[in-house]
Amino acid sequence: MPADTIMFVVRGMSLKSEFRVGITQRPVAFGQDCKAIVPSDDIDPLFLANAIRAKSQEILGLVDEAGHGTGRLQTDLMMGLSIEVPPLPVQKQAVALIAALDDKIELNRRTNQTLEALARALFQSWFVDFDPVHAKAEGRQLAGMDAATAALFPDRFEDSALGEVPQGWRVSEIGAEVEVVGGSTPSTAEAAYWEGGTIDWATPKDLSGLDAPVLLNTARRITDAGLQQIGSGLLPAGTVLLSSRAPVGYLALADIPLAINQGFIAMKCDAQLPSTYVLNLAKANMETIEGRANGTTFMEVSKANFRTIPVIVPRANVLQVFQQTVMPWYEKIAANLREVQTLAELRDTLLPKLMSGEVRVREHVESEGRTPGQQASAEAYQRHLRPNDFWRRGRK
Repeated sequence: MPADTIMFVVRGMSLKSEFRVGITQRPVAFGQDCKAIVPSDDIDPLFLANAIRAKSQEILGLVDEAGHGTGRLQTDLMMGLSIEVPPLPVQKQAVALIAALDDKIELNRRTNQTLEALARALFQSWFVDFDPVHAKAEGRQLAGMDAATAALFPDRFEDSALGEVPQGWRVSEIGAEVEVVGGSTPSTAEAAYWEGGTIDWATPKDLSGLDAPVLLNTARRITDAGLQQIGSGLLPAGTVLLSSRAPVGYLALADIPLAINQGFIAMKCDAQLPSTYVLNLAKANMETIEGRANGTTFMEVSKANFRTIPVIVPRANVLQVFQQTVMPWYEKIAANLREVQTLAELRDTLLPKLMSGEVRVREHVESEGRTPGQQASAEAYQRHLRPNDFWRRGRK
């Protein structure tokens, strides 16, 4: 299929809850679980892709069961989908508005990736590779580090249970440095635990789709009565969350107070180790963490096995500078994520209105000085067309 082909999923388990549609950037082939639409010349491909995306909920209503929990979207039902099609100039203006929101969302995501990478790189340099200590031992200044910060690091190493570590730093166990707790699920049969709940309650699924390791909210909420059923209670913002099963390894810093289910190991960082250090420590030691998992039905890291993982504890003043350096980056990540949520909600609200004509990009079209013929063409904005009228269906 050529570039600018609209592709969408017509078979799969994901189709029971999510309609996936995209547009190709180069010629592609595809399998039997997808269908393709090649727009005709008077249809902007991005407009058509967005118009279809705007009808995701209607399309999901057409999905039936193909067996074993697999969703199936019948081609004839998809071909009967009604979409309003304005003149091509209006299509392009609508696409431009949506693209501007998408571009800002993507910019925020790339910025967050950069900030997260900076934090990981600094952690790796200071606490894994010990670059400042090596530099001082060799009598040189580490590039990019000021003299005041360099003075906080020792200039030699000493032996420990983990091998050589910077002098004055100590080896401990993670359970001795942070409070490790788990969670539980209030009975779903008890409405008083759930209905009207305002307390965020996290499951590993809330972490599975994160673009950055900061959790802003959860899919489900519990009531005060529900919270009383969870032994660990309400965890403070700044708690580090690690999924301990199904699967092991999702990580996030809680930006909000929350409760958790039994799929987590939560680390409350109330002592010497700050949350940003613990987050990056867990990330850097994920292979060790996963090695502590066991189980028959599914692999799980128990709190007991987790607590004994050895860790290096740097001097308090070094940890303080690290926290002061990287915490603004994580705060910026959280701010960017909140903006992404707002922009995505605006886009998803605006998208069907633009595609249906409920909201028009009138000022852009009227400024073009239309002739009577163009005006008549513009009135076609309100027409409803079937897919057979304006696309050529692509098949494998």
